[in-house]
Amino acid sequence: MKVLILLGSPRRGGNSETVAEAVKRGVEAVGGEVESVHLNDLQMRPCQACGGCSKTGRCILKDEMEPLYGKCDDADRIILVSPVYFYGLSAQAKIFGDRMQAQWARRYLCRERFRRGEGRRGYLVSTAATKGERLFESAILTTRYIFDAMEVEYAGEFLVRGVEEKKAVLQQEGVLDRAELFGREVGE
Repeated sequence: MKVLILLGSPRRGGNSETVAEAVKRGVEAVGGEVESVHLNDLQMRPCQACGGCSKTGRCILKDEMEPLYGKCDDADRIILVSPVYFYGLSAQAKIFGDRMQAQWARRYLCRERFRRGEGRRGYLVSTAATKGERLFESAILTTRYIFDAMEVEYAGEFLVRGVEEKKAVLQQEGVLDRAELFGREVGE
């Protein structure tokens, strides 16, 4: 099983990445092949809303997003990892998602179906500083639509509240164990 982890935090070694590493350990424990990509390290322009992908299903922008289209197509499972900023995905995760407009055009305008019926699944792993009841709603909804454009079934999330300082997640008892168990479930 090929699993792609898309790290959407600009902060290396922070709470989101720490949780994602535990998820990765779980996936690998059940034999999954994992590749992680730090979106912040890539030079990606935001979607230009130019309509260039409408006829071909391919983005006209030539930047470091290009290889991600193939990586996403090849993955059996995709895990989008993002901290919550102002009740939404990070800018890095949102740019990635907006650039999936080309995949949406491929699917809905060009009617080009990809790996139909193969059970591809996507997940959200997210952390946030506050503890609001509706804290993750926007991130979950946005992630659902990103995965829909990619012909990936949204299959769930792993969410951690109340972790603002770097590595604060290490202070929450059992979170990393639960994240590793979540990874095992993703990888099975």
